[in-house]
Amino acid sequence: MKFRAFRLRLHRRFKRRQHQVEDLGVLTEQQFEQNFFKRLNKFTLVWRFVTAWVVLVVLILGCLVAQNQALSNYYQKLGPVPGGIFSEGIMGSFTNANPLYATSDVDATVARLVFSGLFKYDNDNKLVGDLAESWQVDDRGSTYTVKLRPNLTWQDGKPLTADDVAFTYHTIQNPDAQSPFNASWQNIVVTAIDSRTVSFKLANSLSSFIYTLTNGIVPAHILQDIPVSDLRSVSFNTARPIGAGPFAWDAIEVTGNTPDTAEVRVALKPFDKYWNGSPKLKNYVVHSFASQRAMENSYKRRDITAIAGLPGIPKDLRGGDSVVHDIRLNAATMVFFKTSTGVLSNVKVRQALVKGIDQTAVLKKLDYQTRAVKEPLLQGQVGYNPAYAQASFNKDQAKADLAADGWVAGPAGILQKDKQKLIFDLYTDDNPEYVTISKELAKQWRELGVVARLTVQPNSDFKNTLAYHSYDAVLHGISIGVDPDVFVYWDSSQTDIRSANRLNFSEYKSTAADSALQAGRSRQDAALRTIKYQPFLAAWQQDAPALGLYQPRYLYITHGEVYGLEEHSINAGIDRLSNVDQWMIRTARITN
Repeated sequence: MKFRAFRLRLHRRFKRRQHQVEDLGVLTEQQFEQNFFKRLNKFTLVWRFVTAWVVLVVLILGCLVAQNQALSNYYQKLGPVPGGIFSEGIMGSFTNANPLYATSDVDATVARLVFSGLFKYDNDNKLVGDLAESWQVDDRGSTYTVKLRPNLTWQDGKPLTADDVAFTYHTIQNPDAQSPFNASWQNIVVTAIDSRTVSFKLANSLSSFIYTLTNGIVPAHILQDIPVSDLRSVSFNTARPIGAGPFAWDAIEVTGNTPDTAEVRVALKPFDKYWNGSPKLKNYVVHSFASQRAMENSYKRRDITAIAGLPGIPKDLRGGDSVVHDIRLNAATMVFFKTSTGVLSNVKVRQALVKGIDQTAVLKKLDYQTRAVKEPLLQGQVGYNPAYAQASFNKDQAKADLAADGWVAGPAGILQKDKQKLIFDLYTDDNPEYVTISKELAKQWRELGVVARLTVQPNSDFKNTLAYHSYDAVLHGISIGVDPDVFVYWDSSQTDIRSANRLNFSEYKSTAADSALQAGRSRQDAALRTIKYQPFLAAWQQDAPALGLYQPRYLYITHGEVYGLEEHSINAGIDRLSNVDQWMIRTARITN
């Protein structure tokens, strides 16, 4: 009985739950029909509403992006930013980074990047302090005192002091060091007064002395214990030089099995403690080439960023993204007449040769714009005076002057006098510019009845010709610089074979010129120097020891713009690096 009653209760409960499920299903169907199917016709309206809002939001976002891009032109611009690897190609070979010995283009470039001097030139070609903070000269003009910047350090972290400066110049003065700068530093007493002060005492007043203090300073703590006679060949010079310049030594790579194929890459990295702050470039690579063709091919492959110091622009490097920098040098390209012997010892002949040259026509043969040179000083220099310019072009007057001096036309129209023909040998270096100019000069002189026999020599042979003065006339460029002290080129003492450089290529001798040159270089006051130089300029104008032509250029070709590299007058090609710590080659959008 009990079991039957339990089964009946269970059955009733099951039936009741079944009815509840059925009722719930019916209710669900009613609710789904009422809330979905009956409202389905309103979905289109809802979809349109949602779509409208989505489109509105997209339009608003698009307008904001467009507005931001449009306004960025007002608040941002494309400008230079730090970074990038700059690789410079130079003809020649790397042999020595030590500034006591660096004279070739490659060596001097590495030395200038790794080492700093007391002074350098800024973008206006004015002498400014590098390691030096200030300087002064005494009333006699014979003692110069230089104060170093505070807290200077070498690239190995050691402090740089006046003792390093004194050590550098004492080493140059030591003949056992065999520095090529030795002759310029004789009879100068260099003394470290304290850790930041050094004095230079000269035997006589010299107004241009301060301009000689641009060579690199070397570390005494590394080199002072090395025998002086061994300094030229120590590993410091080529393996790991330590300087205080904007870039520090990183690595060197040599490729090529013969001198004709040898290439050297010297990789440098920024010196973070350089006194003017870490350079902007990430790395600087100096790449030397034995062949100009190899260097040009490397440039075309974009393996190098720049080419330095070519005599002319190769046709296949023109155009594209190449930027040509014609940097005018404070130098003078001249024809130096050898006044001591031969037909050019006749002042009347030299004067006629000057008058017989159309300088304007000569300058048109150049593929760049520059300034004409008409006297031994350059335009803008202290003492320059246009009243003392060389004789102007006047072919008829030149012919008349030669005739008055007894020169008459002989066979083939060549002038002769006392059975001597008016023929001389003109030498020049083998570069396209000089060859072109020499041919133009010879052509114009031939119209006077004068024969200039042109001899074009490879650079090594031409250097010997200059050194031994084995020419009648020579087309050559001389560096003059900012200061007008041209003593070494025109003073009689510089004709002596025993002189240090023998740079008086005309072998010009004049008592008046000598006295004026000595007086001008020993005065500090610019106005007084101008007065003192006048007799020299007058003698030079009258004696015509040379024919002034033009200021040459330093050619620098780069892929794209190098920010910070400005075209201004420089004194030597190496001065292109005066503000290299500020160079940049990468660009990005930056805020105004």
